[in-house]
Amino acid sequence: MSTTIDPGADPLAPPVRARRRVLPNPITPPEFVLVGVLVVLWAILGFATPAFLTAGSLGPLLVEVAPVALIGIGMTFVIITAGIDVSVGGAIMVCSVVTAKLMRDAGLSLIMCVLVALVTGALLGVVNGLLIAYGRVHAIIITFGTANLFQFLGLQIFDSAPISGMPDTLTWFGRGVDGRTFGLPHSFVITVLLTAVAWWYLRHTRGGRHFFAIGGDPVAARLAGVRVQRRVLLAYVVTGLLIGLASVFTIAKGTSSLDQSVGTGQELAVIAAVVIGGTSIMGGRGSVLGTLLGALLVQTVKSGVTQLGWPSQLSDLFVGLFIVIAVGTDLIRQRSKNRSTKGAT
Repeated sequence: MSTTIDPGADPLAPPVRARRRVLPNPITPPEFVLVGVLVVLWAILGFATPAFLTAGSLGPLLVEVAPVALIGIGMTFVIITAGIDVSVGGAIMVCSVVTAKLMRDAGLSLIMCVLVALVTGALLGVVNGLLIAYGRVHAIIITFGTANLFQFLGLQIFDSAPISGMPDTLTWFGRGVDGRTFGLPHSFVITVLLTAVAWWYLRHTRGGRHFFAIGGDPVAARLAGVRVQRRVLLAYVVTGLLIGLASVFTIAKGTSSLDQSVGTGQELAVIAAVVIGGTSIMGGRGSVLGTLLGALLVQTVKSGVTQLGWPSQLSDLFVGLFIVIAVGTDLIRQRSKNRSTKGAT
């Protein structure tokens, strides 16, 4: 540690030591716990069903994780600001059906498909963001309403018939050999890279810290100069963009047809991944790395239950237990913090 000497200071006074910037640990205790749970769970499943740890099993698992974890990045931003977005399933349907129809009928290239999906998702995110940030209505009310609107719009575009005969334009994001490099699905690699970018932004930039400030106390954040409404709008637009990209992954992992069940229940899977990953449902605290680990845990449970031949309902039971434990732990931590704050005052 370096010392600085002021020429005008008292020579008998002790030297002033320069303060070194202290950054938070790159991995938080809840994330360590999740890593430990995943390691133990993978070891148990690898022992019970040796096929689980093969490339033929892990590859599809990572493909399934990618869209959930990707949308989870945006949902983490939203929940950190004490919001929520339950319109994810309807938004995925709209982005998927628009992209699939244009890809089939207009012969769009891979890049154009991605752009169409991103623009569609961003527009849906703008709708949510404007209503929530500037309409001053709670997020769950707005997104519950838009969920129904998006679903209705998606069904109208489907026109009561599945989209069949789609070309293999998006195989680079799919399950096959063309969708992998060194055995890793491209969709999962992209998700990990975007998670790393979002992790750095939230932890090491002023703008990222503003999201935590809004979730902690929006009034205090506004008084401190944070543009609360713009940040909230940005959170929902980012979520919309990621929903658009996730819809491309969803189309790619399927067959040459797309049915009207696309996106069903995805909002629950995403919220489960975020909450299990350690993001406080009350806002002000969270991590996109935890969200990625949470998505891995949720999909591992689903895959494990399937490979063990157990009833599929058990996967919902286990995921539900993880959610209850995560929320209960967060509430206990919050109450302990409040008690210590009251005691200090």
